Amino acid sequence: MKIVVSSGHGLKIRGASCNEPWGLDEVDEAIRVMNAVCDNLRILGHDVTTYTDEVSTSQNENLHRIVDFHNAQGAHDLDVSVHFNAYVPTDVGRGTEVLYLTQQDLAQRVVDAISTASGLINRGPKKRTDLYFLNSTSEPAILIETCFVDSKCDADLYRKYFDQICLAIARVGNKGRPDHYEWQGLVSWFGGPNDTGVDSDEGLAFIYEVADQPDLFLDQQPPGTTGLARRLDPDADYIALRWDYNKTPREQLLDKWALVRAPLTGKSFYARPGDWGPHIDTGRVADISPGLMEKLGITTDDVIEVSFPHDPRKA
Repeated sequence: MKIVVSSGHGLKIRGASCNEPWGLDEVDEAIRVMNAVCDNLRILGHDVTTYTDEVSTSQNENLHRIVDFHNAQGAHDLDVSVHFNAYVPTDVGRGTEVLYLTQQDLAQRVVDAISTASGLINRGPKKRTDLYFLNSTSEPAILIETCFVDSKCDADLYRKYFDQICLAIARVGNKGRPDHYEWQGLVSWFGGPNDTGVDSDEGLAFIYEVADQPDLFLDQQPPGTTGLARRLDPDADYIALRWDYNKTPREQLLDKWALVRAPLTGKSFYARPGDWGPHIDTGRVADISPGLMEKLGITTDDVIEVSFPHDPRKA
């Protein structure tokens, strides 16, 4: 698909913001979401163009400049504008919604994906006939209201699940649950007492206690730590990928295996899903346990291939 994505408002025409210490700034965060979503879209093979208005000094100029940019990109499949909502400062959750004029089904799938990935309240798709962006773009369009900048609950969830939200938006075009996933790319390691890249109290994305996956953990919590990430057994075989929770829900991740292969050595082993990651900025597709890396005969930034799900009993 060819997609054009813009961040709402502009550097000189600021959107919503909240002065509370936990508050968000719409323009800054819309740029972050736009860039992260588009990085993921490119990895998934889409042709993506982005835009942030750095020039306009009035709202009217800003709206026209954004729409003019979208319409100047030639024929494409979709226009997307990224925004954040605001009402009044509050501790309670407000939620996420996606605005549309003609694209109700797409808006529904995007808002569902954001809510599922983050726990943000699902306010649903909202038809709007009064928005210049939706009325004036020449291609199908949606406007994402990611969350409320002045809701502490929303801000906390947004910060915690930022990566998951952006990946979920990017993958929303994949309807249904595919039978299989394939990944290939660079790898690093994570987990265990020696992983100082995680805080001593840091947990895991979808494993909440040792009993969820006991074979992945040390018998005792390492001294000076409280989090499950440091308690992972470095000799166990586990893997972290940027799982799409809409396609691979928690119960599937806990129940299935991934087949991990190192093209450099030709070795392959089965691994349990252990966490969500790595961050897209690392340029890597997966993190694995130190023990699995040793068994595969590879080091950080070597290439691995991952097939999921895979049943060891049918090997």
